[in-house]
Amino acid sequence: LYIIIIKGKCPEDGWDESTIELFLHELAIMDSNNFLGNCGVGEREGRVASGLVARRHYRLIHGIGRSGDISAVQPKAAGSSLLNKLTNSVVLDIIKLSGVRTVTSCFVVPMATGMSLTLCFLTLRHKRPKAKYIIWPRIDQKSCFKSMITAGFEPVVVENVLEGDELRTNIEAVEAKIKALGAENILCVHSTTSCFAPRVPDRLEELAVICANYDIPHIVNNAYGVQSSKCMHLIQQGARVGRIDAFVQSLDKNFMVPVGGAVIAGFSESFLQEISKMYPGRASASPSLDVLITLLSLGASGYKQLLKERKEMFSYLSSELKKLANNHNERLLDTPHNPISLAMSLKNLDENNDAAVTQLGSMLFTRQVSGAR
Repeated sequence: LYIIIIKGKCPEDGWDESTIELFLHELAIMDSNNFLGNCGVGEREGRVASGLVARRHYRLIHGIGRSGDISAVQPKAAGSSLLNKLTNSVVLDIIKLSGVRTVTSCFVVPMATGMSLTLCFLTLRHKRPKAKYIIWPRIDQKSCFKSMITAGFEPVVVENVLEGDELRTNIEAVEAKIKALGAENILCVHSTTSCFAPRVPDRLEELAVICANYDIPHIVNNAYGVQSSKCMHLIQQGARVGRIDAFVQSLDKNFMVPVGGAVIAGFSESFLQEISKMYPGRASASPSLDVLITLLSLGASGYKQLLKERKEMFSYLSSELKKLANNHNERLLDTPHNPISLAMSLKNLDENNDAAVTQLGSMLFTRQVSGAR
């Protein structure tokens, strides 16, 4: 308990389930809705009709934050507020452990990555009232595109350049767009680390330097990058040599919890506080509860072991896919800058039958192989 409550760190060794449950019950009895003889007469007093629902949430019913700030302490819910603070501290510890050593602040939000990016863009709107464009090196993924549209900005798509088999950031084109549009008219550069091969993570260091030179904010979509030491190293280096204002990652992809949460992290506590104050209303504590339980179960050593296993599995998948490709006169694309995704050609399959590629996808799915694209 000393490590998590006083130090705010993830315990080195995971806790057993009964210890975690006892800890959560201790937190829950600090919330006013669980006081003996409590008489709640307001509109938000932690009333729950179903015992099953109450047990599923460990009677932590109040949610997190206050109506004006998702990170604020709620006096009626000391336990839920403590849960929120501890979760943010433990997640910050894991982000540091995963490679971004100089990160100063983070908080969990009960929204997926796309909506969390939208929250970051809306926060920047107040700082840059003239801005209407977001510079975005192209990534073929809908939610990060919609995050900019939903926030009311115009994405300026910068096509990537093909270097060998890899699609990489066109740094010259990004700088040319900034000069053409005018720095004051640009809300931010919106870059990406985790992506599907043959696209590779953006050149974060170069983009961060450009952002610093032109005084333009830099938001990084790090959706599934926490579990990749390469992606985290890029963020660390970008922040060291230039400017990164915030980086956003999904809880489910990086911490193996149900979908519906994200972590917004950055290098300026004041900017992170501004983002947290933009969130309207209180928030569900469910994602915070899920990630805290998971990290207490794993411990820091368990999480590090998962990171190690992922690298080993990626190496094994790469070597086996290479053999498979060679057997069918195809080839595994050479994408060394992408440490979490692989791509192989299907040229011969496509030439023989134009419906064959779609059929292959169907065959993989019916054989319970998910995740291939």
